[in-house]
Amino acid sequence: MALKRMSATEAARLIKNGDSVGFSGFTHAGCPKAVPRALAAHAEEEHAAGRPFKIGMFTGASTGDSIDGALARAKAVNFRTPYQTTGDMRAAINNQEIAYFDLHLSTLAQDLRYGFYGPVDVAIIEACDVTEDGQIVPTVGVGISPTVCKLAKTVIVELNSWHPRELRGIHDLTQIADPPHRQDTGITGVRDRIGRDHIPVDPSKIVVVEVKEPNEGSGFAPVDDITHKIGQNVATFFVAEMKAGRIPASFLPIQSGVGNIANAVLAALADDPNIPDLEVYTEVIQDAVIDMLVSGRVKFASGSSLTVSNPCMDRIYADLPFFKERVLLRTTEFSNNPEIVRRLGIIAMNTALEADIFGNVNSTNVMGSKIMNGVGGSGDFTRSAYLSIFLTPSTAKGGKISAFVPMVSHTDHVEHDVKVIISEYGVADLRGRSPRQRAEAIIENCVHPDYRPLLRAYLESGAKGHTPVNLSTAFSFHKAFMETGDMHNAVLSE
Repeated sequence: MALKRMSATEAARLIKNGDSVGFSGFTHAGCPKAVPRALAAHAEEEHAAGRPFKIGMFTGASTGDSIDGALARAKAVNFRTPYQTTGDMRAAINNQEIAYFDLHLSTLAQDLRYGFYGPVDVAIIEACDVTEDGQIVPTVGVGISPTVCKLAKTVIVELNSWHPRELRGIHDLTQIADPPHRQDTGITGVRDRIGRDHIPVDPSKIVVVEVKEPNEGSGFAPVDDITHKIGQNVATFFVAEMKAGRIPASFLPIQSGVGNIANAVLAALADDPNIPDLEVYTEVIQDAVIDMLVSGRVKFASGSSLTVSNPCMDRIYADLPFFKERVLLRTTEFSNNPEIVRRLGIIAMNTALEADIFGNVNSTNVMGSKIMNGVGGSGDFTRSAYLSIFLTPSTAKGGKISAFVPMVSHTDHVEHDVKVIISEYGVADLRGRSPRQRAEAIIENCVHPDYRPLLRAYLESGAKGHTPVNLSTAFSFHKAFMETGDMHNAVLSE
């Protein structure tokens, strides 16, 4: 029996008002595009006719504009999880038009299988190949694809010929067994394979939509003086840790978050001859990792997506056999699995939106109330890492915002999990330090000089207890910015 085939418009009309939809991909990588855009157009038609149309959204992580952007603009989303980065989606969430619940990425697939968030009615999966017996081969982002394919009543496969069928073999696709019969994951090394090279799906559930569209990825901003200095500080810290015997001479697998700082750090590691060739066990494989694979500085990279620029993707596809020997793409519940993170001794590096002087980190909410993106995978790695590091420039908005404040306006990572903080000014090693000692290390080593006197004054004004907090002025930096547009105007005399 041949698989059903139809246009993107026809496939979109299979989705009904109130359905919950699971999407493939992780970041823009591996995300379907034509069917979500057709779904947004269908929603607009329904609204114009006076009929309600909204869906619930489950994704691996963030997506491209064709999903989050198009559906948000069409006012077609009722709820959204677990992570987003698109401006239109963010605005709708902060306007309370969309119910968004932030979630650790590693937990969503199993939460869906447990039924915590209701059914998954439809899955939309980007694939480079699909066989008549129901073998779906994803493209360059996996996320929660196997789980939503298993749970959905209908699986719409967006068969994208921009991606070569020869991608088959780069994936390791499986699901974690559910309790009470869950065993260990079987992964004891970065290169271990435990699953299939495809997602098996009942062919009767599959609808195929043929497309040819490039990824929506764009390159990251070039390394600037600040991100370059942060990268150098990380490399210098690692070399010192190796000399002290706290990092093995053979080094440990690394995880790095998404963005310009992560690329700058990886570039600094590649340039430092004192750091050995290494392995990567992460969620997002970026352009800098591809450069390090080519140079030999990275020996192997495991992740959930190839989140690279399109020129970089062209480079990968031009030499695909080389990269298939050195890259493995997994589901999120394996790429971000805390058990595996702890077992492999991963060094985790993630970006802080802000940190307070005691080491608590806010990754998600601007001024406490406006969501930026979400916690993503940072929590998955931070708590279980061999060494958890947070990176941030010391200031933002031309110096009017300090990344270091008396108390974070929202807490994603508590002081107990944050071991090291690094800015362009230096390194604050928080291991084995009391709250006051942590504050002193952060102020002296990471804070911009303009803000050090204010934070010292706050510290000295704190209550005489284990953690010297002054509740009267704990949010004085945030208050000053909201009232005057500049944290320099913080008042600490209340």
